[in-house]
Amino acid sequence: MAKGNHRRFGNIRQLPPGRFQASYLGPDGRRRMAPETYERKGDAERALTLIEARMISGEWTDPDRGKIKLQDYAETWISQRPGLRPRTLDLYRWLLKKHVTPYLGNAAVGKLSTAMIRQWRADLLGNGVSVSVAAKAYRLLRAVLMTAAEEDHILSHNPCRIRGAGDEHAQERPVLTVAQVFELADLVGRRPVGNVRKLKDNAYRLRFQRHGEMRTHPEVFTTRADAERALWKMGTDGRADRTHDRRFRALVLLATFASLRWGEVSALRRSDIDLGAGTVRIRVAFVERSTGGLVLGPPKSKAGRRTVGIPQAIVQALREHIATYVQDDPGALVFPGAKGGPLRRSGFNTRTRWVGVVKEMGVPGLHFHDLRHTGNMLAAESGVGLKDLMARMGHDNVRAAMIYQHAVRGADKAITDAIDRQLEKRDDDEDGSAGVLAPVG
Repeated sequence: MAKGNHRRFGNIRQLPPGRFQASYLGPDGRRRMAPETYERKGDAERALTLIEARMISGEWTDPDRGKIKLQDYAETWISQRPGLRPRTLDLYRWLLKKHVTPYLGNAAVGKLSTAMIRQWRADLLGNGVSVSVAAKAYRLLRAVLMTAAEEDHILSHNPCRIRGAGDEHAQERPVLTVAQVFELADLVGRRPVGNVRKLKDNAYRLRFQRHGEMRTHPEVFTTRADAERALWKMGTDGRADRTHDRRFRALVLLATFASLRWGEVSALRRSDIDLGAGTVRIRVAFVERSTGGLVLGPPKSKAGRRTVGIPQAIVQALREHIATYVQDDPGALVFPGAKGGPLRRSGFNTRTRWVGVVKEMGVPGLHFHDLRHTGNMLAAESGVGLKDLMARMGHDNVRAAMIYQHAVRGADKAITDAIDRQLEKRDDDEDGSAGVLAPVG
């Protein structure tokens, strides 16, 4: 220390009550006060020494910036993230509003501690939030506070240090047999012939066709939903005639055996399918926002832009579909909605009565994405290497540039041929035994 109160780093002055206050110049030239006053001058000197050491080591944080509320900082963080996919953006905003802000939103970022984060997570789980959702919220908060610590230097370290808090353990998903895939492709287009009419007393009357003749159901139903369920059940057990709309048959087959995501298959254009070469090209994908809007953008990952071989066993189904349901225009949607626009997942589920169909098949709870999982499992059984599988599935890896070299050549042809060999066996597997459970990769 120099003579008097002049120090090499910082200043100390005695306040009227007798306590000592330390101040110093930050890296930006602004004078700041130590966070507290001290009973003894030596304590103030030690505080300045520690602050100087943190500046030298790069661990010093601006106490003024640390006063910003977590809600405000996190909202800015989300708005400034480059390249977020629309659904990811919606998810982050929902997690922040639903599971972070109500608990920690008013807390100053600079005051957050591991103990506070631990209590927040315990409160989420205690209030019935699932482990999966809590893990998503934790990973978001960890990413936000990582920026606060490493880029903005508001925190000396990230307080999100709870081991395993960000882990999700995905449930095993069903894998269909080849026979089940073809059964599903046929069932999603079968509909009972009939109608439901509302009566004057707000009851509902059901009429159905049996052996080509329209008949009236003897029961009067209290709700339209009850009447529609009865009609579907009659179609299932043979008490009502059924029609067969085959417009979704090729969609199910292609999504499964080419390992396509919903957003990818619903965005396919006529020019993307080359039946002569036996390939489908994935260039873009639809994303449905939480607001209900559809956004056409790039696939889920860089590796999502790919060309995939189509097994010969389903080429004829695609040829029939294109000839029957697709406009003669290179830009026409291959699987359009009812009015010619993009096919929405909700509309597909309603028109195919997906939930009831998969329950009828003996695989209740089957998701459309499980078709891609089934295709991935079939591809994996071909015995090709991991990189070749990732190229077909559209997954990123550290050597993503190699993915495009495999499109429709070499290894991908081997995968396609292997799937074809399995499809050729479907006649020997007509018993449609229930699919096995396997972890989602």
